[in-house]
Amino acid sequence: MINLEWFRTFKATYEARSLSAAAQTLCISQPGASLHINSLESYTGCRLFDRDTRRMIATDKGTVLYNFIIEHMNKLEEAENIFHHKSKFEKPTVSVGMSIEIFQFMLEAHVSELPFNLITRFGDYPQMLQELNNGTLDLILTPQKGTQHNLEYTPFTKERIILICGSKTDTSQLETLIQKNDRPAIKEWLTAQIWYSTATDMEHLKRFWFASFDAEPRLCPNYVVPFYGSILRCLSNNTGFAVIPEYLCRQEIADNVIKLAWEGSPPVENILHFGKRKVSAHPKEIKQLEAILSKSWPALETMETDFDSHLNHKT
Repeated sequence: MINLEWFRTFKATYEARSLSAAAQTLCISQPGASLHINSLESYTGCRLFDRDTRRMIATDKGTVLYNFIIEHMNKLEEAENIFHHKSKFEKPTVSVGMSIEIFQFMLEAHVSELPFNLITRFGDYPQMLQELNNGTLDLILTPQKGTQHNLEYTPFTKERIILICGSKTDTSQLETLIQKNDRPAIKEWLTAQIWYSTATDMEHLKRFWFASFDAEPRLCPNYVVPFYGSILRCLSNNTGFAVIPEYLCRQEIADNVIKLAWEGSPPVENILHFGKRKVSAHPKEIKQLEAILSKSWPALETMETDFDSHLNHKT
């Protein structure tokens, strides 16, 4: 079935003579605009544009199609402006992707204060990058950057990855091995322990292990749970190990229900980025979200001195 959006994209591309300019005008991704044109050409059975590296020049049949639909498209746009006038005064809806832990720690308390509608999505980072690219998401928080040219990334904070364990875990042998800096023995000892991990993310464990031992982890987690919060609850006043972002467990370490087992050497840090499309339908709302999320981090960063003091005391 033919899609009216194909004609909308066709009209914008014909008038701008550029696929990227048409995508910006319609606030969609360039791959999405290209898909519309290709679908329309497939439907009509003829080439509508001659393409080069910078321009899209309409073919004769493309010009005929444009002249045939332009009056009707203008009428539809006029109807849209008249009959959807009220929608300009309704709250816009912004879709954001992030980890559930970042949402709980940084954004959840502010949701009721937002002057716009919010949809939050949780998933793995490659999936969120794809959904940002195709327009399903408007903003993501990610340590990974994609290669899509229509996306931009702004670094705004770092997260440190550490090794923790339950407060009842005997770490005396581990501490001795760390003091001796006996990496092969540390790796062997840790591999034999009880491990917790999340269902969707082994990346932190892999990076920590590779930084410390220059090798992939040769262990299979004993317990795979949904979220890092689940790991903290399972480890509290218990035994076992996990690798997680340190900002998630500062309070539990302070309360002595879990222990910092090892900071790792060298320390492992992720740079978190705001990811968004270069042309967005909600730039004002996205800036508000970025301001809220950026403001939430200093409160966590003010605890950095206490955390480092704990590390020094432990050493």
